[in-house]
Amino acid sequence: MALLNFKRKDTGAPKGVTPEVEAFLQDYSIEVMPRTAEKVDNFRDLLPGGTRVYIAHIEGTPIEDMVSTAARLNDDGFQVMPHFPARIIKDKATLADWIARYQGEADVKQALLLAGGVTTPHGDFDSSMQLMETGFFDAAGFTRLHVAGHPEGNRDIDPDGGTGNVDAALRWKNDFQSRTDAQMALATQFAFDAKPIIAWADGLKAAGITLPVHIGIAGPAKLQTLIKFAIACGVGPSLRVLQKRALDVTKLLLPYEPTDVLNDLAAHKAANPDFNISNVHFFPLGGIKTNATWAIENGGSAAVPANA
Repeated sequence: MALLNFKRKDTGAPKGVTPEVEAFLQDYSIEVMPRTAEKVDNFRDLLPGGTRVYIAHIEGTPIEDMVSTAARLNDDGFQVMPHFPARIIKDKATLADWIARYQGEADVKQALLLAGGVTTPHGDFDSSMQLMETGFFDAAGFTRLHVAGHPEGNRDIDPDGGTGNVDAALRWKNDFQSRTDAQMALATQFAFDAKPIIAWADGLKAAGITLPVHIGIAGPAKLQTLIKFAIACGVGPSLRVLQKRALDVTKLLLPYEPTDVLNDLAAHKAANPDFNISNVHFFPLGGIKTNATWAIENGGSAAVPANA
């Protein structure tokens, strides 16, 4: 049974929908893990058909669980994009095995390549660039490769708080576009304030970075949950949005929703059609169903579930 019963003859927009946000949320993506996916009875009750679903590969997750989740999502008609975290991939043989499993059992043609959230590499790889240099993804016919973007920097890469290493890696990834047949894009860490996001995206364009940006947005969640994840993930200046909210006792116990940041980004995109943020990528930190329900209530045609 579908989560919500959308009737074709109902021409009234759901509460909260604006044309700008509806347009901005077209072809949004979302992230799951095998253990969170197990809690969802039917993704087609929650997500639009063909939604790109990233599968986060956390250290210690067996590759069998990752592939099984990918196969399930592919069978349900979604575009599957598993993470390939360089630092937990032992060697080229392991990388080749993962690619073969994903393709043979789940028809995967897309991947997010990233360093991964571990300090000490498990083997030969330390960065997403090393994964790309193997040529394995092109040889396997991958049609899309996404790489990580950091609107507020990344202290794992630049311990001094600057952006020198991140910027150098970004230039390399941008140049790699000319050496691959796959379409590429930046999938970013989440942030909570539109102003630094817009400034960062404009800075990319000024620096000649032509990779389209899929901006990371934290889905609805308890404030305490978001603050914990934000600190762990190194969210920068926009963390003040959450800190300010935490000081307001009238909002402290209410769940955070991404309405304000998405309204601001959508308005900017509507006023600047050449803005290089092309898509929204949700991190469902408060749960997949909670995130999908928010999108359904605020995204209009962009978020109608496949089973509606």
